[in-house]
Amino acid sequence: MSASYNIAPSQDIAAVRSVGGRRGMTLLRWGLLPSWARDAKTGYSMINARAETVADKPAYRAAFRQRRCLIPADGFYEWRQTGAGKQPYHIRMKDGGVFAFAGIWERRERDGEVTESCSIIVTAANDTIRPVHDRMPVIVAPRDYAAWLDPGLRDPDAVKPFLRAWPADGMEAFPVSTRVNRPASNDARCIEAV
Repeated sequence: MSASYNIAPSQDIAAVRSVGGRRGMTLLRWGLLPSWARDAKTGYSMINARAETVADKPAYRAAFRQRRCLIPADGFYEWRQTGAGKQPYHIRMKDGGVFAFAGIWERRERDGEVTESCSIIVTAANDTIRPVHDRMPVIVAPRDYAAWLDPGLRDPDAVKPFLRAWPADGMEAFPVSTRVNRPASNDARCIEAV
């Protein structure tokens, strides 16, 4: 897999999951497509699942109990509303390290076509991100990876404690070029501060 600086909804993203007792990395379509969905366009609106409701909403409930994944990243974007429009910000760990978003995945088979897709779970923003946006992806601590990926851990109450905002003091956010508003822009210039 090559580096990507600007992944957009409906594109494939790398994810780590446990299937049949084995962990592995795979590509999943970003935008959860429930197994019962008639239209593949449904997934476009399901790129994020709210931490507060992921265990209860019919579209996410089964995946949250049995099909959780980790989505590795070293940064992400959020947009801040300004008088001149929306300003994109790049958000990352201060040390530049890799981390993992909490995700859920689903498999849909329809008309002989198999689609495996995912959503990123989001929660209320921490103090670093709140000036930019009110929500942020849930980031799973490395010590919790095994439990998060365990498909045998099906009690939602045992998993919900992982759904919290990452501590603000370990993160930074800075404005970047509006180039990131176009998915075709996918190079290191996307993450340069402006």
